[in-house]
Amino acid sequence: MELTKKCTDIFQLLRARRPLIHHMTNLVVTNVAANATLALGASPVMAYAREEVAEMARVAGALVLNIGTLDLPQVENMILAGRAANEAGVPVILDPVGAGATTLRTDSASRIMREVKISIVRGNASEISIIGGYGGRVKGVDAEAAPEDMARVARELAGRLQATVAITGAVDYISDGSRVLAVENGHPLLTLVTGAGCMATGTVAAFAAVESDHLLASAAALGCYGLAAEQAAASAGGPGTFQALLFDSIYNMTLEILEQGLRIKQVQ
Repeated sequence: MELTKKCTDIFQLLRARRPLIHHMTNLVVTNVAANATLALGASPVMAYAREEVAEMARVAGALVLNIGTLDLPQVENMILAGRAANEAGVPVILDPVGAGATTLRTDSASRIMREVKISIVRGNASEISIIGGYGGRVKGVDAEAAPEDMARVARELAGRLQATVAITGAVDYISDGSRVLAVENGHPLLTLVTGAGCMATGTVAAFAAVESDHLLASAAALGCYGLAAEQAAASAGGPGTFQALLFDSIYNMTLEILEQGLRIKQVQ
């Protein structure tokens, strides 16, 4: 109950403050990432131009760096924005989409982590395993195989990166290098909607914008998002209606629904 109370407190703060979330995300998900952020109660801005990314990052509540459709100039702009966010004390959330699928993606994720202080890394099991040096495979941008003990991977990588690591899957594992939390909320239909992981990252960013304990912020975010997915799936006829209902479920989320439905536990 204590974990649930902490998570609902963060949700309540998010709804009250409506933080600005600066997304530097991929072309496939720009619309859904913005809509999910709005439905949650935060304010999205999509700013990519070199001439404005640093300025925007400094005034945001959180910065999302998503490498889903990247090129070298975009990586440069992400690093520029990330450094500006670091200087301003703005949390930076990295989504290493498809890391391991190509050299460009893997090297870009590694470079961003070297040159920017990342607060939270959110990815699927394969992406996190690959950037952490544990192995794993991806097919395009989808996870295929990864080490079985993802709680251990999350904890060890978080310790090395000095950041919070959130590994999403059937069960989400989140660690800050010492504590490990497991989030059991979610639904398989999330795997059939393009951008579901990217929307999860944006949700994590929104919660991190109002909570400095990024372990708790990530767990609260993924629990809220996963619970919204469960509610949406209950009435969905397939992935198309599920996506629309997911926005509605996020928008209609309440403290009471969270209190009754969150399934978050401490693992270690």
